[in-house]
Order: sequence, then C-alpha cells, then structure tokens
Amino acid sequence: MSSALSLATARLAFSHTPRLDAELLMAHALGVRREAMLLRHLDDPAPAAFAGLAERRAEHEPVAYITGARDFWTISLRVAPGVLIPRADTETLLEAAVAHFGTRSPRTVLDLGTGSGALLLAALDQWPEARGIGVDRSPDALAVAGANARRLGMADRARIVAGGWEGRDGPHDLILCNPPYIELGADLRREVAGYEPAAALFAGPDGLDDHRAIAPLLRARIAPGGVACIEIGSGQGESAAALFRAEGLKVGVRRDLAGRDRCLVVTP
Repeated sequence: MSSALSLATARLAFSHTPRLDAELLMAHALGVRREAMLLRHLDDPAPAAFAGLAERRAEHEPVAYITGARDFWTISLRVAPGVLIPRADTETLLEAAVAHFGTRSPRTVLDLGTGSGALLLAALDQWPEARGIGVDRSPDALAVAGANARRLGMADRARIVAGGWEGRDGPHDLILCNPPYIELGADLRREVAGYEPAAALFAGPDGLDDHRAIAPLLRARIAPGGVACIEIGSGQGESAAALFRAEGLKVGVRRDLAGRDRCLVVTP
C-alpha cells in the first residue's frame, strides 16, 4: 500500500495536497477513516478499487466528489456533484458568529444559499439549543442538505426549504450566507471550473451581484442583538462592505487563517 500511495502522490502533483488526496482515496477504497488507515493498514495490499479512484483524481475530479464526503467545522457532510464543496475558509463565518455570541446561544439561524447545509448544520452542532432554516434555489442542494440534516440527527431542528435571498420567517439571531462571489472570466483551477456548479461560483463582472441583491433585504431579517456573517472574496472587503453600509448597517471585516478578507460581520 505504501508503494501505491507514493505512486499516486507523484501522479497527483498538480494538487495543492497530493499526499493527502492519495491517503483520503486509499482510506475510502478500504472503507475506513484516514486515521485508521495510517495507523493500521499501511502494510496491507492496496485494494483493487484504489486505482480507479486515483485515475478519477488524476482527471482533476475533486476528492470530495469521489469520496462523497467532506469534514467541516465539527461535522462530516455528504457532498455530491451539483453542490458546492465546503471549504475550510468558510469556517471563518462560524468563528465570527462564535465571537459575536460569546457564552450566549442564538435561538434561530438562517442559512441563505445553504448548499450542502454546511453552515446551518455546523451552527446547530455548535449550539444544540438553536433551530434553523436552510434556504436554496437548487433542487440538488435541497436534496443533499436535507439528507445531511437527517444523517446528523438534526432533521427536527433544521428545516430545508426552497427559496432565494429573501429567506424565510424571522427575524433571526444568526444569519449565515456563502453567496457566489467570483467574477465572470476568473481563472479557476480545473477541479473547480470543470466540476463545481457555476451558479454557486460566479456573480457578475465584479463578483458582487448577489451581495447587491442581499444587502437591501438583510436588515429586516436580523433580530436585535443578532448578526449576519457573509462570505466574500479575498479582495472584496471594502467594496462588499460598502453595499451593506449603504443600507444603514454596521459592517466589520474578519480575515481567514491566511490573513485574507473572508467574512462581513453585519449588525443592525
């Protein structure tokens, strides 16, 4: 197995994380967690299924679509083609929310553009007393998010419903949103451009079309003492914040672990 991992790692050199990719695919072929594979199976023969999985990755298919899973915050999610793959950068929104509420817990959470349900379900795992709504226009996203809520035992606290940026019900203590924010024509890695849904990526010439749509709708949805945490691209801190300030909202910008602008922290 060690030899197979080394060969796959060399073949996946285009990836930012070739060895990790190979290990995740090997663990998936074995039907175990990566940690268990590293601890107990490195001396085993490589399973026959591994070669096919590595071949798919060599074609730049994302690991999460091949394995059907992605860890995010404190939960593990099922993911599938047609739904955006959750990124570690998006955890910045949850960090901002935790900082805002401190020892308090939000009672209600609204996740706009819920996708796989990542933000909503991570928030409900963080705050077991909370209830929430995940809204999305995509039938694929609604199916995946609903299945994730059921698998994680949160179906009684998480409603997954069809809708747009106007959201549902409220006002809500916590609003989370990872809208499309990539400018049209941007040069993306093949594994993103070739596999992930364009509707979840692109938002007009400057990447801010969806933020423009969200800004005028937000005030009525935020409860007193609440907060909205909205993802942005790394160069959009000031331009995106200005859209919400123009609606009379207070806006701060929180950076991700790499020091890049990543989250608007919006309060009434």
